[in-house]
Amino acid sequence: MKKNNTENISKAKKSSSEHIGVVAHDPYLEPFEEAITGRYNHALWKIGQLTQNGKSTLSDFANGFDYFGLHKIANDGWVFREWAPNATNIYLLGDFNEWREIDEYRCTRLDSGTWELKLPAKAMKHGDLYKLHIKWNGGEGERIPAWAQRVVQDEATKIFSAQVWAPKQAYEWKKADFKPKNDPLLIYECHIGMAQDAEKVGTYIEFKDKVLPRIAKDGYNCIQVMAIQEHPYYGSFGYHVSSFFAPSSRFGTPEELKELIDTAHSMGIAVIMDIVHSHAVKNEVEGLGNFAGDPNQYFYPGERHEHPAWDSLCFDYGKDEVVHFLLSNCKYWLTEFHFDGFRFDGVTSMLYYSHGLGEAFTTYQDYFNGHEDDNAICYLTMANKLIHEVNPHALTIAEEVSGMPGLAAKFEDGGYGFNYRLAMNIPDYWIKTIKERKDEDWKPSSIFWEVKNRRSDEKTISYCESHDQALVGDKTIIFRLIDADMYWHFKKGDENDVVYRGIALHKMIRLVTAAAMNGGYLNFMGNEFGHPEWIDFPREGNGWSHKYARRQWNLVDNKELDYHYLGDFDQEMLRVIKSERKFNGTEVQEIWHNDGDQVLAFMRGKLIFVFNFSPNRSFADYGFLVPAGAYQVVLNTDSKAFGGNGLADDSITHFTNHDPLYEGEHKEWLKLYIPARSAVVLKCK
Repeated sequence: MKKNNTENISKAKKSSSEHIGVVAHDPYLEPFEEAITGRYNHALWKIGQLTQNGKSTLSDFANGFDYFGLHKIANDGWVFREWAPNATNIYLLGDFNEWREIDEYRCTRLDSGTWELKLPAKAMKHGDLYKLHIKWNGGEGERIPAWAQRVVQDEATKIFSAQVWAPKQAYEWKKADFKPKNDPLLIYECHIGMAQDAEKVGTYIEFKDKVLPRIAKDGYNCIQVMAIQEHPYYGSFGYHVSSFFAPSSRFGTPEELKELIDTAHSMGIAVIMDIVHSHAVKNEVEGLGNFAGDPNQYFYPGERHEHPAWDSLCFDYGKDEVVHFLLSNCKYWLTEFHFDGFRFDGVTSMLYYSHGLGEAFTTYQDYFNGHEDDNAICYLTMANKLIHEVNPHALTIAEEVSGMPGLAAKFEDGGYGFNYRLAMNIPDYWIKTIKERKDEDWKPSSIFWEVKNRRSDEKTISYCESHDQALVGDKTIIFRLIDADMYWHFKKGDENDVVYRGIALHKMIRLVTAAAMNGGYLNFMGNEFGHPEWIDFPREGNGWSHKYARRQWNLVDNKELDYHYLGDFDQEMLRVIKSERKFNGTEVQEIWHNDGDQVLAFMRGKLIFVFNFSPNRSFADYGFLVPAGAYQVVLNTDSKAFGGNGLADDSITHFTNHDPLYEGEHKEWLKLYIPARSAVVLKCK
């Protein structure tokens, strides 16, 4: 017998005297406990409604992709279904009927606004292009089916059409039982189309053959893939989605995407998808805008219809049909393509009526003042419940900037159920520090606080920069540090002081950020080796050029240039972090900081991380109190192998010195030579 989802509506509170989990972890949330339990109970109520109070499951509810859209049926015919309550007539037009309205391709209206068409096997074939011709009171128009699983663009006309996709041979998975390695989760954020050196749109197969081996060699155990859901405008970076169930055909076929994921799994690499459920493209012919003459079929009406900053449409998370569409979308990518989870884009925009625009979020009151979209909060909670019901090992990450408490806390504790939230404060901090502070003013205490500033009950993904900082109009860390000198002084033997500074700080920034993580670490492709140029997708303003919509792997492969120093360091940094068993389970323990000296030291397990951010002061015999033992250097940013000066002898074993004053604390002095603008990692033998 299936469990009733509503039988324990107050299960989150073990007794009247105890607090819900997120409040128990953070007593400052106590004044808002009623709102937190209200959201929890709202989600339980909605789950109960959608599952008939436990007679079915959320997974059962989220099977819309098997019912709607175009499918081959058992007797070797075809069935098509579409939800379009405002339509008065729907025809299938395509290669199979010379794009004409024919009665045998006319859909029949069923209950609840669903339309259906059953056809014999000969009525269409694999590869045929088709669209819907929808009529409604007062108008008509061509549309791509909302549930289409294959959409292609004509190269000559640039027109998008749905495509009949029923290959004779289904893809056979070679690695069907993959489980992600997530301690720690090391994410390589990537975009298939711009992952090639050539000035063109890359393919799934090219990524599989040329880029996946690099990622595996570097030591990352997860890729976060952008721009998978079909989008009309390539330059939107995949964030203006039109067809939510169709993997972008720009990069190849669905089977080729499956082969990419299967190959990644065989390498021990998880694959998570950058999923966009926060908004949709406004296009009517290609997308869901004004789908059957009803602009509000999928989207909020009135002032909440359009996103004021993104020129897009906002889903109505209060409609069961929309929730069905989006939850089915989550399950579809998990089951059909074996994705290992999702990074949910634009969560802040979903949470608030204001989309978070123009709000500071400085106190807890800002998260509970009545401007939150309870429908969206409920949807996100259900999405996480569903995803982990379908795949208990799945990974979900929230891209959320406001700091909403409980986002990555367990549902049973009153949270929303994400596994992780992005630590979006960290890249903002590094940008501000590099732009506004002289090197002499960098404060280790501030750096340390920022890289480990998080809620105790929520795991985060730490990162220095993502694709956002690589776009035109912004700058990556390496470009902020070195700028134009990247072009003239990045050849070995031709470096100037600006380049030396940039190389040194690039490594230190990454090391302190990754070392202090409490869940995972993320890097955008190419940034690990200091990719020199911004991202600018083909557009009219640049002559539709792909010059800046690619990754120049030739630079890191060229041993005469400095790029490989950064790439080699990144690889070694990940190796050292993974050498500490259950890295996430180790506590980040501060050993020492001195803002005057600009020195910071902390430990995790048997690893000790020491940083000297001073641009001009090196220290001999700088002492720290650490657990007694013998320590070996396992990583040094100043090593010549990573473009440093090689001022220290890393082959020396460092023994601690006894001090009777600290005998009761079981600590002894570790004394090191730490050159200016360098960091070293030591491991206790």
